[in-house]
Amino acid sequence: MINSAALSPAASASLKKWHDMIAKADLADLESIVAENAVFRSPVANTPYPGKKVVCVVLRGAMMVFQNFKYHRELFDTGNSVCLEFSATVGDKELKGIDLVKFDEAGKIVAFEVMVRPLTGVMALGEAMKATVGPAIKSALEARATA
Repeated sequence: MINSAALSPAASASLKKWHDMIAKADLADLESIVAENAVFRSPVANTPYPGKKVVCVVLRGAMMVFQNFKYHRELFDTGNSVCLEFSATVGDKELKGIDLVKFDEAGKIVAFEVMVRPLTGVMALGEAMKATVGPAIKSALEARATA
């Protein structure tokens, strides 16, 4: 474990922007920090979600679903990667989780993986995401497949 100096200046700037957007609960500028080839790995889906548009749909959906969302600590690794520990509620279920985020050389997010516990929280999250952005995710994936 090392400090944020392990991140490139561009990745550090994107991470700061991410935290600022989360603090304001406003992801309007999300596309500016996500790479075209980004991939999202969900705690409730077997296959990754590829592409900037899909990643942004999923992250915006999570912002709508999570209540009382709070980051608690950051763990940095070499190679422009960070682990962000968080807590939140979904409905009446409390959960803890981590966001594993990898940035490219330009500071754009290329991989965003979420892990959540306990199982009741994962199940509540999956149901809430399906209801909130399921159709939008499906549409974005279909559009990507035909592009």
